[in-house]
Parts: sequence; structure tokens; C-alpha cells
Amino acid sequence: MQNQEKILIIDDDPVFVEALQRTLEIRGYQVMTTSNISLAKEMLTGDPDAIVIGTLYPPGQVFALHQWVKQHKKYGSIPLMIIDAPDNERSIKGLKKSEGMQLEIEDYLTKPIEPASILPRIQRLLEFRFRKIRVLVADDHTMVRNGICAVLALQKDIEVVAEAADGQDAVEKALRLVPNVALMDIVMPVMNGLEATRQIKQSCPATKVLILTQYDEEENMMVAKKAGAYGFIPKRAASSDLLVGIRAVNAGSYFPKAFVDLPSSN
Repeated sequence: MQNQEKILIIDDDPVFVEALQRTLEIRGYQVMTTSNISLAKEMLTGDPDAIVIGTLYPPGQVFALHQWVKQHKKYGSIPLMIIDAPDNERSIKGLKKSEGMQLEIEDYLTKPIEPASILPRIQRLLEFRFRKIRVLVADDHTMVRNGICAVLALQKDIEVVAEAADGQDAVEKALRLVPNVALMDIVMPVMNGLEATRQIKQSCPATKVLILTQYDEEENMMVAKKAGAYGFIPKRAASSDLLVGIRAVNAGSYFPKAFVDLPSSN
């Protein structure tokens, strides 16, 4: 029985690509290959289940493609593996040290490596594709919740597990369902979103809170982080940042970058 999963390989080493493609196709995977970044972006419309970025010339191309994929609303959820150049070629067609520290990927390898050794890593990579981010949406406005849930329902890697109309309700559902991400408004009845964030952080640390609010002053960002939030998105920026933010905090990263340097509760 053949696998239905599709793998996109972007690499400018034809010998390596041919060997890896043959290894994957023998196992029944569908494989697409290219060494051209523009063509790779077009190939993403074919909905690959995993992406492998190898070596690319000139320098900076690997990191630039990585950034483009991870920040894309549709493709950012596709699990990504980078197979970097060996040390002696890294300055020509691989990653700089500073770039490597900024990677948001599911796996990292370096050449030389046998394609047979990559196969089990590919199989684990594909597991990420079908592992959904479980989200709790907390907002006291029904229309806002409905709008958010409608957007999230279109994502293959996100599942709304519950909605909450106030902070207390959000805390109770977080404790019971343990979602990966709690999307939290600040101003809500019964218990506000900041107090709900504090209680979730203390009692349900596996759940990462992402604040989504119309009150976007820097002071509110600082208070939110001190309460234990992992991210902060103004509602005016929700259309562009919501999906990226959910995926970032689910991965354990603060969002956005401006949120990283703010003082935390610890």
C-alpha cells in the first residue's frame, strides 16, 4: 500500500536529491524536487505534507526560504526539515550561525548524510502535519468568537476545542480540556483575561495563553507578559498575525518579537 504523503525537496545538489528522492519513492512517498526558490513557492500550491530544504546558492537563500515559509498564512504549518551544508561549505550554500539560532523548524541535519538515515526522520516529521493545535477561544462577544472560530476552522493544523464567554469559564475549560493555546481577550465579565491568564499559567502550564485585544498599548503588553502570556496581538492586526501567533506560542516561542524582551512574571 502506497503512502499518500507528499514531500517537497528544495536542494541544488542533484546527486543528493536523486538519492533521497529514490529512497522516498521506494517507500511509496510522492516526491517533488527543485533547486529554484521561485519554483518551490509555486510547488507549495500542491500542498506537500513536509518540506525538506537542503543546500542552496548563493548564501542566505536557505534562511530566506525558511522565513518565507514559516511566516506564510497557509504554508507556515507544514513541518520543515533543513539539511545544512557541511562546515567547510556552510559559508557558500548553508546557514550562518546567526541564522541557525533563529530557525523555527521541526528537524535539522547536516550533510554528508545517507538518505536511508533521513527516512525515519521524515516519518517523524510527517507526524507533526497531522497533530492539531488545540485552541480555546475566550471572548465575551459572540460575533468575535464566531469570526475567530470560522478562520481557525479553515486550518488543517488547528482545532477549536472550546469557547468561553468570560475569564472564569476560560480557566475552568482550560483545566478540563488542557488546550495547547488559549486565545484570550483582556476585558471580560466575571474574571478578566489577565487574571484568567495568571490562573491558567499556575494551574495548567501546558496551555500557552495568547492575548487578543483591542487595548494594544505597550503597558498592556507588559502586564500581559507578567501575567504569564506567551503572546499579544491587537485585534486590528488579527487578520495578519493570528495564525502565525497561535503557531508560534504553541511551539513555545513568544510572539511577536517585541514581546520577547519585555519583563516576565519570573
